[in-house]
Amino acid sequence: MNDFSPITVIVHPACAAHLPGPEHPEQPQRLDAILQRLENGPLAAALTVREAPAAPRRWLEACHDTEYLYRFEEAALSGSTALDHQDNEMSFDTFDAARHAAGAGILGVDLAEDGHEVVFCAVRPPGHHAERRRALGFCFVNNTVVAARYWHQRYRRRVLIVDVDAHHGNGVQAAFETEPEVFYLSLHEDPAHSFPGSGYAGERGLGPGRGTTLNIPLPPGAGDEECITALTEVAAPAVAAFAPEAIVVAAGFDGHGADDMSGLNYTTALYGKLGVYLGDWARRYCRGRLLSVLEGGYHPEALAAGVEAYLAGLALTRRPAAGTNHGES
Repeated sequence: MNDFSPITVIVHPACAAHLPGPEHPEQPQRLDAILQRLENGPLAAALTVREAPAAPRRWLEACHDTEYLYRFEEAALSGSTALDHQDNEMSFDTFDAARHAAGAGILGVDLAEDGHEVVFCAVRPPGHHAERRRALGFCFVNNTVVAARYWHQRYRRRVLIVDVDAHHGNGVQAAFETEPEVFYLSLHEDPAHSFPGSGYAGERGLGPGRGTTLNIPLPPGAGDEECITALTEVAAPAVAAFAPEAIVVAAGFDGHGADDMSGLNYTTALYGKLGVYLGDWARRYCRGRLLSVLEGGYHPEALAAGVEAYLAGLALTRRPAAGTNHGES
């Protein structure tokens, strides 16, 4: 039997009250599936559930224009059914849900700084496509950006963001592409074949942030081996050179082969290996300071299984060193 470190999962009831239309892929059932799996599986004894606060306005405004936030809030309260694009379906409670989803990351950073090694924000709506002035790709407030900016500014940490969602986090890249103290690393499906059409390998950051963006596009059909090879051969040397002091993981699970939102072909086992690998980076460089924030993943069963495998990998008390071959079965 495996021994697991304590796992803190941050949630809030408001996140289930964000209601896109019934045909929209980003549904409240995503969170239900995750929590049911965790509470009834092998991680249950290690699990603590915390409630997310609402993000203070100052931290939302550190990542989004004030005018956009007022426009978003007004759209929700006035009964609008979408914001900026028909994909961004919303309901009366969407603004409140987004405030608590962003607040989960702030609480998660504080917990990580207090010594909690495995902290996972099981929140929605997702965030990594949201831009400073625009909602995009089911995302309204960029939860990953809020967490990373809070960590960098509040605790003065050099922050590594690792985005393992199948789609490129255009909003995260745009937020930090000129900043040398925050490194954005994304593994995603080739943008020529995938939304939002950004994240080419040549996008490496701008000005003083040149070199602290690393995009690793994977071809359609890529699976576990290609992902792990990219981590070990391309990402690992860049991470070592950056020497982060904290890690935020944009934890998307839509690369699973059962999820039709991408052309990637990951297995559930890959997410366990990612947990082991990223957990080792956190211990090696950051004294364990790592926070994971849910992004995509739209097949409820595959999503729940992937989250469970990922958290188990992070929480293993006896994990192999990063130099071992995590790509082996």
